[in-house]
Amino acid sequence: MPRDYHFADLVFTGGPVYTVDPARSWADAVAVRDGRIVVVGGEHDVSHLVGADTEVVDLTGKLLLPGFQDAHVHPVLAGTTRRTCDLHDLEEAQDYVAAVAAYAAAHPDRRWITGGGWSMEAFPGGTPHRALLDGVVPDRPVALPNRDGHGVWANTRALEIAGITHDTPDPADGRIERDADGAPTGMLQEGAAELVTRHIPATSERDFYEGLLEGQRYLHGFGITGWQDAAVGQAFPPGDVYGAYLAAAKDGSLTARVRAAQWWDREGGMEQLPQFLARREEAQVGRFSAGSVKMMLDGVAENHTAAMLEPYLDGCGCSSGTSGLDFIDPGKLRRYVSTLDAEGFQVHFHALGDRAVRVALDAVEEALRRNGRRGNRHHLAHLQVVHPDDVPRFRALGATANMQPLWAMHEPQMDELTIPFLGEGRAAWQYPFGSLARSGAMLAAGSDWSVSTPDVMLGVHVAVNRRGPDADDDRVLGPQECLDLGTALAAYTAGAARVNHLDADTGSVQTGKYADLVVLDRDPFAGPRSAIGETRVLRTYVEGALVHAAR
Repeated sequence: MPRDYHFADLVFTGGPVYTVDPARSWADAVAVRDGRIVVVGGEHDVSHLVGADTEVVDLTGKLLLPGFQDAHVHPVLAGTTRRTCDLHDLEEAQDYVAAVAAYAAAHPDRRWITGGGWSMEAFPGGTPHRALLDGVVPDRPVALPNRDGHGVWANTRALEIAGITHDTPDPADGRIERDADGAPTGMLQEGAAELVTRHIPATSERDFYEGLLEGQRYLHGFGITGWQDAAVGQAFPPGDVYGAYLAAAKDGSLTARVRAAQWWDREGGMEQLPQFLARREEAQVGRFSAGSVKMMLDGVAENHTAAMLEPYLDGCGCSSGTSGLDFIDPGKLRRYVSTLDAEGFQVHFHALGDRAVRVALDAVEEALRRNGRRGNRHHLAHLQVVHPDDVPRFRALGATANMQPLWAMHEPQMDELTIPFLGEGRAAWQYPFGSLARSGAMLAAGSDWSVSTPDVMLGVHVAVNRRGPDADDDRVLGPQECLDLGTALAAYTAGAARVNHLDADTGSVQTGKYADLVVLDRDPFAGPRSAIGETRVLRTYVEGALVHAAR
């Protein structure tokens, strides 16, 4: 029989709907037809759209939201790691070593032991030693990035293959950690990691494709229906993930909406532009696009490679004489960003230290001066330390603050490896989400998975509380920087959709938009803020099609 287009394909009733529209309005029912929302209102507005073939979802008081989007994530690399020696779910040094031993024993055919995801706080000073790996895998090379991807733990065999010895100089963009006698410890920071990782056998396109599907499955489980991949190109080992996205977009297995941030080789210049343009043109397939360029300006605070305006402190509280690294020359950066902006590219900055933040904002300001406002929606990710003078510049320049809320809390890595070396005054400038919101800055949110979990509701919990749901004390990291629940959720929906250039069709529950939706297991607005992190995702929809259902 011919289909009756009078009726909806899918109707949600019986629970609150937080639309995240410009008015932040609420509704009680939503109807979907042909993948798009046709009605947002009360139950009386959708009752006449329910036919014999309409699927009716009774929310039973649970909250319906627009699908979450992650504005800074690495799902192909994370998904690929989940299929290798994945250490992300472990916390202690002995557990990491045991997992490496077990993986090596189970995979005797692997020429290299790769994977990663270990936490710096598990080791004194955040730097593990090669001897731990040598004890379980002495005969094959081992190279394991830490969770933030800014360092690699290698065994002696890997160092031998790379030719790293007592006499090997540090590269300009990295550091080889050394014992007291100058011998390399096996911990390679930033650009020094490439001395080893360049020798790892290339990951196959098939492995990347399978990693993408695994990463997508995992993200859908947290209600994520779209994201910006923050490193597409020859960025990190195991390699370029662009082909996996293009293949999945062409064959229809890419169910998420993905904007690729093409990797800027910090050793290069504008000779990269032709490839950026070619990939942007080629990538207009299905739910995939590639209109962003990722520029990593600095490192991370824990290993003192984040670019700071003033030097880090040493263990005695005195100036260390080092203020981090500029991975791209600030003077050249202004010209690069202006050219990319003129070509219609969005620039996605990794800017963690206050000097990196200022340099990025200066580059955006220069692009505006040269080109005017072109609507490219440049954004700065991480923002661990922001000088108060730079907070109002986000609104003035139209730059979006791309925050990773889960990091804004007290934990060993913060308390032992960061605050003592920033000092109390500068530590108070960390993750100033509340200040940015009050200044009128646009906020987007992401996870940086696999650096940290992509669980959106855990990120929202920390954004609202500035402490973890399992914290065993009452300390709050910068209580003045807490966000309200609605603002935090908007950063993961409307805000991230805007950064991803998807806001015309997604990011809010409004008539005409795609039915990219998420059903939570409760209404977190109705409970205490201390319980937000307990919220789980029951269902995830993309264009009205169910892509995740909790078991």
